[in-house]
Amino acid sequence: MTRTRYSTATTLDGFIATDDHSLDWLLSRETGQMPGDFNFDTFLPQVGAVAMGASTYEWVLAHDDGWAYEQPTWVFTHRELEVRAGADVRFTQAPILEVHAEMVTAAGGKDIWIVGGGDLVGQFHDHDLLDEVITAVAPVTIGSGKPLLARHVELILREVAHSGEFACLRFDVARP
Repeated sequence: MTRTRYSTATTLDGFIATDDHSLDWLLSRETGQMPGDFNFDTFLPQVGAVAMGASTYEWVLAHDDGWAYEQPTWVFTHRELEVRAGADVRFTQAPILEVHAEMVTAAGGKDIWIVGGGDLVGQFHDHDLLDEVITAVAPVTIGSGKPLLARHVELILREVAHSGEFACLRFDVARP
């Protein structure tokens, strides 16, 4: 069964990036060897489709020479953005429910990964489409920025691990 999963790193005070989209707080940390689904090399093969917002997509283009995803990637945007050569990127302004259905089909039984940002995750949650939140919490605060989750979301803690400087947490989304 296809799950919709949000996996990202966050600061201790709950931000995934600074106000100007910087991840310097993350890139300077010692991650160690992340265990299980916290490890990118274990997590990514479970993913059949990717969702991200425009700011996340632009960050990836600016900081990565290649394209790390073989999976089709939906970028939710109202802007014209460049496409990285060789990337299966699909820009969309369509409603979340419609795009999620396309993603489930494309995922072929694998999971959907919402890379970021927090507001996009909230939109999936608003439609009861978010199943899991996986986060690696860094021992740093930045005071303001882009929130991990931009909505009230009830979660059930399922796993706790440790890697390098990070506390790794996996939650299921609570269903009424």
